[in-house]
Amino acid sequence: MAAKTMTTTTANGATIDMGPGTHAVPLSLFRDNRLRVCNALKNIPSIGNDKKAFVLLQGGDSIHLYNTDVEYVFRQEPFFTYFFGVREPGFYGAVNVSTGKATLFAPRLPAEYATWMGTLWTPDDFKARYNVDEVRFVDDLDAFFTEHEASQLLLLKGRNSDSHLVIQPASFDGIDKYNTNDSILYPVAAECRVIKSPAEIEVLRYVAKVSSDAHKVVMKTIKPGMKEYECESHFLHHAYAVGGCRHASYTCICGSGRNGSILHYGHAAAPNDKVINDGEIALFDMGANYFGYAADITCSYPVNGKFTDDQRFIYKAVLAACQAVHNAAKPGVNWVAMHDLANRVLLTKLKEGGLLQGEVDDMMKVGINGIFQPHGLGHFLGLDVHDVGGYLEGHPERPTLQGFTSLRFARDLKAGMYVTIEPGCYFIKHLLDEAFKNPEKSKFLVADKIKRFENFGGVRIEDDVLITETGCENFAIVPRTVEEIEAWMTS
Repeated sequence: MAAKTMTTTTANGATIDMGPGTHAVPLSLFRDNRLRVCNALKNIPSIGNDKKAFVLLQGGDSIHLYNTDVEYVFRQEPFFTYFFGVREPGFYGAVNVSTGKATLFAPRLPAEYATWMGTLWTPDDFKARYNVDEVRFVDDLDAFFTEHEASQLLLLKGRNSDSHLVIQPASFDGIDKYNTNDSILYPVAAECRVIKSPAEIEVLRYVAKVSSDAHKVVMKTIKPGMKEYECESHFLHHAYAVGGCRHASYTCICGSGRNGSILHYGHAAAPNDKVINDGEIALFDMGANYFGYAADITCSYPVNGKFTDDQRFIYKAVLAACQAVHNAAKPGVNWVAMHDLANRVLLTKLKEGGLLQGEVDDMMKVGINGIFQPHGLGHFLGLDVHDVGGYLEGHPERPTLQGFTSLRFARDLKAGMYVTIEPGCYFIKHLLDEAFKNPEKSKFLVADKIKRFENFGGVRIEDDVLITETGCENFAIVPRTVEEIEAWMTS
């Protein structure tokens, strides 16, 4: 099985990668993640003095395409990746909270697996691959916990605040005989994922660089007459062929013209299939994924490499909002305040350009900001594109103010958080039509100026940003100013 060669032992410990030129992920990254969660769990009275409490996680399974024998390309469940880094389906993992000792449970596969799928790995093979303390088979789970006289099994169950879907706790034949708890682990593990470790930061830096370079390839390649999906294919090819990123972190958004105003364009009903026309602006939101870690970068630019006056005006307005947040984001600053700042800068620029009139404070009160930027300023990023930790218990709840309800978290920033900064400006017909019918909102809108932009689409600038002790560091390394974009696309 060729993948076995990806695990390498060096003087600095075992690593896993996708071959020469790709980032070597230290397996200690996952061990440190496990220990971080265990140390946090020890602060809970019912667990801290319990030497026989175990975390039990169930990894993802292969999923078939409807009733066929074709499987979706497997992607591991993110919490399981966080704890173990395991890339194959059908695994379980247990961690003794007191000692941090980790045991993986591999599926016991039939002999014919070797004929159709490749080498049958032994428990020792998996132990070496993932650098854990022990590997047994899944059908040993009951015997394992009986042997270790497990006092309680901490299972993962929690509701994702973005999808509102609930992750289901691990289950196996015989689990009913054990004392289980499915309420403690999720908030603790999710909170641990919010602050990135130094090793995680380097993986995120790498996948952001791969994604940035892939965006730059598309900027060099794009021209009128191409299909949107052609540009998508160039991104995906570079991310995989050069960066070793087998997966994209989400469905690529490749909107040109009015499609740029569709925030989650690219889905099955709108699959990046429009012909790109001369004079349009492109909004391309694409991010690669490396060993489970995500990038999420958006670039907006003219298809022909030269901004029109209107494109330049809108782009510079969004860039000003983006730069204002970069300059202000640091530990202790509240994310809702950053959203407010970005929206105010954007509205001020639109007012200066004659699209809006009146006082910006009054515009914010009635939600004019939400017409031009319906989404939140950004989100946590990591093992999920919209990473966990946004609205955990004990942290600020989702804002209810107009123009703020789509924020994916409302917390104070801390060093080690990894977030997107992604202000945008869109001309979305139904939102503008509703606003023009609303007397409280229409008085701020200059109809004849806005009408000029009805086919414009939108501009979004999205950076992947690490919050540092003194400010923030941008991992998205792409042309951002008008001058940089034009120079890159025409060089």
